[in-house]
Amino acid sequence: MRCFVALGSNLGDREETLRRALARLVATPGVELVAVSRLFETAPVGPPQPAYLNAVAELETTLSARALLARLLAIEEEAGRMRGGERFGPRTLDLDLLLFGAETIDEPGLVVPHPRLAERAFVLEPLAELAGELRHPRLGAPIAELAARVRDPRAVRPWQPSHAWPATHAG
Repeated sequence: MRCFVALGSNLGDREETLRRALARLVATPGVELVAVSRLFETAPVGPPQPAYLNAVAELETTLSARALLARLLAIEEEAGRMRGGERFGPRTLDLDLLLFGAETIDEPGLVVPHPRLAERAFVLEPLAELAGELRHPRLGAPIAELAARVRDPRAVRPWQPSHAWPATHAG
């Protein structure tokens, strides 16, 4: 199954946190990295806090959506993510399952496509870089069009990594 996962961090060494999370994710049996977007530095949503680094990974997986979500939550926990804190607060690591093929899933604890995907420039910009032609399974609009609707170059800016970012960048 072709799927897309958002990666974000705004505490500690953000770049290294994302690099390690990506490595843990692709070390998971049944998960293969197809491509990863550039890094973007983004203004936070919510209370005052440091800026985020964000990226999106395109994966091929034999895991179910539920099993992939469980792996994402485990990787967050390994990185020191504490759930149950302030909503939209700072995070060592945030991993979100954005799209799982063309499936729509609405179960307790698992909603795909991600329910706020179409509103979030910090996810749409890197996702559009990888798959702008893809259509949102619920809205029917291409990802590139959704990204254009919410684009804000002051809030979502390309970031120059300090070390080589994975060579599977699609852009």
